[in-house]
Amino acid sequence: MPVVVILIVILGVAVGVFTVFIVRSVVAPKQVETLASLLKQNRTAPVIKLARRIIGKEPRNSDAHYFLGMAYLAERKPELALMELKTVNQIGMFGGYCKEIPFRRTIAELYAKFNQAEEALKEYLLLMKLDPMNASNYYEVGRLFEERNRTDKAAQFYKKSVSIDDRHAAAHFRLGHILYRAKRPIEARSELEKSIRSQPENPEAHYYLGRLQKDAHEYMAAIASFEKSSREQSLKVKSLIERGGCYISLNNLERAISELERAVQASPDDASQDTLYGRYFLAVCYERSRNIEAAIEQWQLIFQKKQNFRDVSEKLSQYQDVQSDDQVKDFLTANQSEFLSMCTTATMSMGLQVRDSTPSVNGCMIVAVEPQNKWRNTRKIPQLIQFLRATELVDESTVRNFHEEMKKQNITRGIMVSSSGFSRLAMDFAESRPIDLYNKDKLQTLLHQVDA
Repeated sequence: MPVVVILIVILGVAVGVFTVFIVRSVVAPKQVETLASLLKQNRTAPVIKLARRIIGKEPRNSDAHYFLGMAYLAERKPELALMELKTVNQIGMFGGYCKEIPFRRTIAELYAKFNQAEEALKEYLLLMKLDPMNASNYYEVGRLFEERNRTDKAAQFYKKSVSIDDRHAAAHFRLGHILYRAKRPIEARSELEKSIRSQPENPEAHYYLGRLQKDAHEYMAAIASFEKSSREQSLKVKSLIERGGCYISLNNLERAISELERAVQASPDDASQDTLYGRYFLAVCYERSRNIEAAIEQWQLIFQKKQNFRDVSEKLSQYQDVQSDDQVKDFLTANQSEFLSMCTTATMSMGLQVRDSTPSVNGCMIVAVEPQNKWRNTRKIPQLIQFLRATELVDESTVRNFHEEMKKQNITRGIMVSSSGFSRLAMDFAESRPIDLYNKDKLQTLLHQVDA
């Protein structure tokens, strides 16, 4: 009798276990199928609730952990999503709803998002083996190496990426940027142009292509590239400054001023390096166009933010007289006809008669003679006088060129008048030749005599 009872109990337990197994084998797949359906409908709350219930009963249900992670990801909870996907990785069972290739791509992106570069790199290396003809896998590995300043390794993977897919715009751009920084302009330009062909709306690619075009003196092409890159807000100020620089090189100061003023106005930070450079080049344009007061205003604004920025303090020192001496200010800022008139009057104040005057680079040339002596019928000996609106010391080559001009005109005596001064070599050159050098102080004396 006891034996029969024992057999009945064992049989009952077996039936119960078998029943549970049958229920689980039928119900669990149905529940996972429901998770897939709910997630496709973007009903994340029921997915999370049901997935947790399944995991409570079956902690190693890979599909349930996967769907829970994907639901968290859809709800923009990447930290929770990564925790679930890590569990899937530990279980290591793929083939149901959780396919290995898309799973590894997702978890790699999450590792990268949370700055777990080593883990992300492992996943992408696995993806390269699982999906060797996918160019994006090699691109992502290259990007991870580039973030660690391993540009040599990064370049190798970018090259592999574009060898698989020549239309991979991002890989072409990153490779082009690396080559640009390595000062390999021809190769860099080729990669950037390929990137733009595949993705015309890439502002960064247009910006660096513009830099290369500018360096190659292809200013109009560079201006067009910078116009495209300026549409990106983060590149707007830089692009406008570069456009201004192109117009300066083309000697179109009016357009340069327009672009640089736009750059300064668009900058959100008056103390940023970009703003300071924008103001500096704007001052260069104002100085060249003889708007000295506007140039001084820009230099002063720069000086307030950064006193040792380039040669700003020297510029302010050079133009100190402009702010206190109206005659010097007029000399430096007058238009061409007014300037010629001032120089003619200054020449006459030296006791000379003006025979001819012509504009020259940054100034003018005057041929003058001493007035006729009524008691003596002597030949008038001409002198060549050059007035220079200079902001820096006049160098030896400028004085040497002046001496050659004297020879060409068969004039034996000359005077150079500068609003700045003369270098030591320039003075040494003039000392042994029939040339008198008048520096800023002598010019002020002449101008004050004129004014008197």
